[in-house]
Amino acid sequence: MALYNHIEELKAELAGCIDRRERAQIAAELTAAQAELAKREAAFDVWLAAAG
Repeated sequence: MALYNHIEELKAELAGCIDRRERAQIAAELTAAQAELAKREAAFDVWLAAAG
């Protein structure tokens, strides 16, 4: 749940950001966090398929 919350915080930061450099940095962090979440979800799906 912490990763999901981090993504939501980054989205909120990005929405309120006006500095171009900071916006690019937050966007990169958001992209990385979303990729990590997708990786974790895929691993969980594999685990569920194996358990079921």
